[in-house]
Amino acid sequence: MECIPFGIPRLDGIIGGGAPPGNVVLLAGESGAGAREFLYTSVTMNGLAHADEELFDLHYGTLDESASPPPEIHYVSFTSGGSYLHREMGYTMDDEIVDAATEHIEFHDLSSEYFQLSAIPREWYLGQTTTLDDLGSRHNRESVLNALGTTLSEHAPGNLVVIDSVTDLLAGISDEMTWSDIAMVMKGLATASHRWGGLILVLVSTEALTDAQLGLLKGATDGTLQFSWESGGSKRARTMVVQEFRGVLSQLESENIVQFETEINESGLDVSDVRKIR
Repeated sequence: MECIPFGIPRLDGIIGGGAPPGNVVLLAGESGAGAREFLYTSVTMNGLAHADEELFDLHYGTLDESASPPPEIHYVSFTSGGSYLHREMGYTMDDEIVDAATEHIEFHDLSSEYFQLSAIPREWYLGQTTTLDDLGSRHNRESVLNALGTTLSEHAPGNLVVIDSVTDLLAGISDEMTWSDIAMVMKGLATASHRWGGLILVLVSTEALTDAQLGLLKGATDGTLQFSWESGGSKRARTMVVQEFRGVLSQLESENIVQFETEINESGLDVSDVRKIR
């Protein structure tokens, strides 16, 4: 079975090329600890594999013989469009890499559905002035969770999809969208992904969740990569712990590896040190 590369060279090399198809992986982390950079690097490197072989070889290297980049890469955001995300990714990686890769990344901006029932002026997120007709039609629009479901049903099968982010959904909790609704969508997503194949990465900030909420999200997904800051002496390092990962964790445990130090360079996020825990 061909796996889908995460786009993180050393991690992919350790786990045999990438993630098995059909996985939903939670990227959960403290602010700036690497979860978002992991997501940016994953979509960029998978896009670059299609867009520019020479640049991909330079910044990623050679794919494992069991790994194959997905045919399509989809980036779903609840608050931002493609141009903004392109610029943000450029803060993490070299502009040449991002410019080439984003030609093969399709961005899905769900800000219209996300903000429609809020007090946020329409021109803030769409660049258009709110009219009386707009106000009258708000209640007839698709909800943000329904829009997410439609987008995933159409684009997730066999592909890489990233969702940025559950934290935004938590901020939008209301009578129309409760925590239970969000949790149920995550559970349904994990079930559907096993049929779809492909790989889905879901970003969330651990600082925005209670322990119970984070535990529920971990239980609803197939694996969790948890990012945090670790201090030792005068050094402060980003760490990544692999948790409950179907089809991957057993490979790491056989080598007594569950924790990694990470670094961010012009090629994005990569593993800088492997912690072997015996």
